[in-house]
Amino acid sequence: MSITRRVFLKNSALAVIGTAAIPSFLTRAVMGAESPNAGRKRLVVIFQRGTADGLNIVIPHGEPQYYAMRPSINIPRNCVLDLDGFFGLHPAMASLQPLWNQKHVAIVHAVGSPDTTRSHFDAQDYMESGTPGVKATEDGWLNRTLHSLPGSAQPNDAFRAIAMGPSLPRILTGSEPAVAITNVNDFGVGGRSPNASPTSNTFEAMYAQSVDSVLHGTGQETFEAVKMLKSADPARYTPALGANYPRGRFGESLKQLAQLIKANLGVQVAFADIGDWDHHVNEGNIQGQLANALRDFSQSLAAFWIDLGDLASETVVITMSEFGRTARENGNRGTDHGHANVMFVIGGPVRGGRVFGRWPGLDPSQLYEGRDLAMTTDFRRVLGEAVFTHLGNTRLDAVFPDFDNGSGRFLHFLA
Repeated sequence: MSITRRVFLKNSALAVIGTAAIPSFLTRAVMGAESPNAGRKRLVVIFQRGTADGLNIVIPHGEPQYYAMRPSINIPRNCVLDLDGFFGLHPAMASLQPLWNQKHVAIVHAVGSPDTTRSHFDAQDYMESGTPGVKATEDGWLNRTLHSLPGSAQPNDAFRAIAMGPSLPRILTGSEPAVAITNVNDFGVGGRSPNASPTSNTFEAMYAQSVDSVLHGTGQETFEAVKMLKSADPARYTPALGANYPRGRFGESLKQLAQLIKANLGVQVAFADIGDWDHHVNEGNIQGQLANALRDFSQSLAAFWIDLGDLASETVVITMSEFGRTARENGNRGTDHGHANVMFVIGGPVRGGRVFGRWPGLDPSQLYEGRDLAMTTDFRRVLGEAVFTHLGNTRLDAVFPDFDNGSGRFLHFLA
């Protein structure tokens, strides 16, 4: 007799509660042939909040103007982790170099939003809504991706869309149910109704006002899924061998995200963010504030990749930040709000080992408004390729309205 996952959720929760000896966490074998992980492709979006300095993350060490404009915060050529003879990684990102060498990492440089705002909040809102310059958009592009995806979600897919954090971010707001998880071990699940407005007007407190409780509006399935997780005792979860997550909020978020994916809860899209990128003063070079943030960022991503194991072949991770930083360093050995930036694409289907996008150059005549790296690739082009090629959603007009995003314009960083 066929047993639906809905029945499994109910009965397994009760059965495990009454069992003295239980496994440390649910495994794929327990779920059997009906595992929602089988063949399900996943998209994970990482937001670097605060405008990361793309020029010191993926360094154009073959560009003489880079060193002329940044006399005290440049990354010396002999310290850069060379990628292709022109670009290189910050040395604090050594954890990602093996993935680059295995061609599981692609980079898009000089990428960003066509909107010219230098406001953190507005720029973040536009990148999460997917409609630059339009403040009236009510939902997020990741939620619209699910809504327009061929086929409908199963009623028991309570964790089809998840955010690691205290409340539901702008990117997942919309008609499709989504859940925000503060801590898997404590089962603090927060969120708000799909039609609610953003919770704050400052990027530091953007999502800090939600109540740490079970999400409203996703129905009984959410409670069943939470009950199943609770019964499985996730506090005893052990990451895969070699998956060494750094301590801190971001590393913990990705570790818990890996737990949820490996627990066969049907995760299809996920979101996490990491702050501390707004370095106006004493940014540092090979050491300092940026280096510390990059070490946390890259080590967490590398651990997540290792932890997923075989599931990494069906997973794509995309990183983004609201805008870049000035080409020249300022008088405080930092950088100010700029324009174009860099995005990473990591995953099994990635045609990596390449830096994509057209490099505009750093000569003063080539800078945007005489101060910033110019944008040559719209961020929606990168996201659209992942939505279309990886998730199989061809309705890009619904995901990114009023943007010409046909497959003929893709960068082809995905197989």
